[in-house]
Amino acid sequence: MALEDFLEPEVAVTAVVTAAVFSPKGRKWIRRGLVYGTAGVLIAGDALTSFGRSVGRGVQQAGAAAATATQNAADQAKQAAASATEATTSTAQKKATQKSTTEQAKSPTEGAGGPT
Repeated sequence: MALEDFLEPEVAVTAVVTAAVFSPKGRKWIRRGLVYGTAGVLIAGDALTSFGRSVGRGVQQAGAAAATATQNAADQAKQAAASATEATTSTAQKKATQKSTTEQAKSPTEGAGGPT
């Protein structure tokens, strides 16, 4: 083989892979690289999974908080409407009671035919 043949990409890659496979030191480096690479991929996967779960919990808690706030606002609105209705009803009843009491007080004196 000529020197120019080793400069071709296919031949160069084949020579490097052959040297690495048949060399004990090369196999050690390849094995170590595979172990560290696999460990890195597993750690990155765990980190992404943990992050995803945290985001999911945060969204769930935010949704629950929003639902609670909405329910509280609705309850307060109902209470305000109920108290306004009670106040209106109470005021109307008081006015009706005052009118009937005033009418009852006037009618006996008017019918008595007092001094003219």
